[in-house]
Amino acid sequence: MTRTWRQFVVVFLMALAVAAAEAAEPGKYLGPLQVVAAKDGANLYVLNIDGNQISVVETAGGKVARTIPVPPKPTGMALSPDGTKLYVTCISPEGTVCIVDVASGASAAKIAAGHGAEAPVASPDGKRLYVCNRFNDNVSVIDLASSKEITRVPVVREPNASAVTPDGKLVVIANLIPIDRSDSYDVASAVTLIDTANNQPTNIRLLNGSGSLRGVCVSPDGKYAYIAHILSRYQMPTTQLERGWMNTNALSIIDLAAKKLHNTVLLDDVDLGAANPWGVTTTADGATICVAQAGTQELSVIDSKGLFDKLSRIPADEETARKAGRYDPTGNYSSPTTADVPNDLAFLVDLRERIKLEGNGPRGVAVVGNKVYVTMYFTDNLSVVDLAEKSRYRRVSSIALGPPPQLTVQRRGEMFFHDADLCFQHWQSCSSCHPDARVDALNWDLMNDGMGNPKNTKNMLLSHQTPPSMASGVRGGGEAAVRAGITHIQFAVRPDEDAVAIDEYLRALQPVPSPHLVNGKLSEAAERGKKLFFDKTIGCATCHPEPLYTDLKMHDVGSRGQYDRRDDFDTSTLIECWRTAPYMHDGHWVTIKELLIEGKHGAKGGDLSGLNEQQINDLVEFVLSL
Repeated sequence: MTRTWRQFVVVFLMALAVAAAEAAEPGKYLGPLQVVAAKDGANLYVLNIDGNQISVVETAGGKVARTIPVPPKPTGMALSPDGTKLYVTCISPEGTVCIVDVASGASAAKIAAGHGAEAPVASPDGKRLYVCNRFNDNVSVIDLASSKEITRVPVVREPNASAVTPDGKLVVIANLIPIDRSDSYDVASAVTLIDTANNQPTNIRLLNGSGSLRGVCVSPDGKYAYIAHILSRYQMPTTQLERGWMNTNALSIIDLAAKKLHNTVLLDDVDLGAANPWGVTTTADGATICVAQAGTQELSVIDSKGLFDKLSRIPADEETARKAGRYDPTGNYSSPTTADVPNDLAFLVDLRERIKLEGNGPRGVAVVGNKVYVTMYFTDNLSVVDLAEKSRYRRVSSIALGPPPQLTVQRRGEMFFHDADLCFQHWQSCSSCHPDARVDALNWDLMNDGMGNPKNTKNMLLSHQTPPSMASGVRGGGEAAVRAGITHIQFAVRPDEDAVAIDEYLRALQPVPSPHLVNGKLSEAAERGKKLFFDKTIGCATCHPEPLYTDLKMHDVGSRGQYDRRDDFDTSTLIECWRTAPYMHDGHWVTIKELLIEGKHGAKGGDLSGLNEQQINDLVEFVLSL
């Protein structure tokens, strides 16, 4: 019996009603962040940071078999070498590692770690666990037999991704952002290699402009580490986006034996950005490198043999290139030397395929056989790519981890903030310059106050509560800044509801407790520093009064730099300033102590000259505790 069009409409409306009834409650999300495959590949373990659970997914049926509750707020997990346990990090000032029995789902024990614990990785022999303490800027080394921390290894800044070599001799740590003066000519994040024999770190600096390091993996042969990150062209005026004028997106290759950067290749195309690379992994044979592009909802699939073959054929320097007949100033060779590779937007042509994923917000990546599984943070699903399938229409599928989420305005704003599909040619998202809505530690020459006077990236926390916006105070508040950013930084025209949603996301940001606090309270030194801070003679609180620690005014504090055209600048809030170095509008000072002593900050509004070193240290401790 055939149906009339009215019957089809009724069936369609009924289907919509059922879907709506089965959808998650507004504001209830899973937030899948990471995926790890079982040793036999039969199951996947998906860490849901917002749902405080692990979804166990059967690869054969493509369905969630069960869920394992974990303490809030889970940030990362590692599978034990024997496949029987999951080590789950939970973020808090007193970070912990929860040991979960895979078979029963029971939590066997908890191990103390540091502030912002995440990205755990187990040694191949199962004896050690390494945990990134993001906000302590170090890595915990944990003895799993005794469930105790042995030591902490200092790294560079905000470690947030890790991997271990197959022989267990090196742990590779990705540091999220740089710790340099941002008004210098070389600002870059680093990769830390930890020698597991003696727990000694070696820092490998990436190329100038490297930041937002989000993903790291080691090749199966243990020769190389692959790092997914942004390569910013921060020294250019922000007048356009074409050809990666502001931000490009990259994969850096570390030679682990030599402990040095091998080279950096761009994931972008000439006229299409591959914004916000995040998770990275390889197939079991190492022949294929897979990179999740969080800003463009894509997976880049790269031929690793072709990549290294191409790199090996490029001359090391200009003289060698001339002798080989490869150096041509007219541009017939896009990468005449190895130094030119990181600027070559066409380097991966014929070596890489960009695959559009199902869902939004790709983060973690895992490979089982020929299938790549990618967590989609905002849509609560796994996107599945079949590398063996040749048809572009059948190679991508989806596994729902729960009911379809109903996004609140705030959640949509978070999604838009991380979504480069809103940007012209998809080169960048808001989070490209504001990872986690904070800072990239770079100076940018934005056009809102003229050209040639770069300013340091500001923290978005309290941006809507502390007008005016921008260091020069040229935007009336956060709302104006968001809309100007869409128009003049994303180079896009969007409906106002997109900006409204981003406003709500930024307004809802909450400060992370400072690592300088002791059990959530000021230390004795910080208490002494607090008295100095509010002393009227010293005068810190004159411009930085409670509760926002800003008077919302412009002041001349003697910070004018060589490129500035004014003397007064916006008074930034001091809340969460422990994570926003370098300091001042031009990022000239790496530490608060340098700012006070060498920069003589506060000398115009108060008198710090009578303070001894201990008092200066106490004052710094209080400020860094906010």
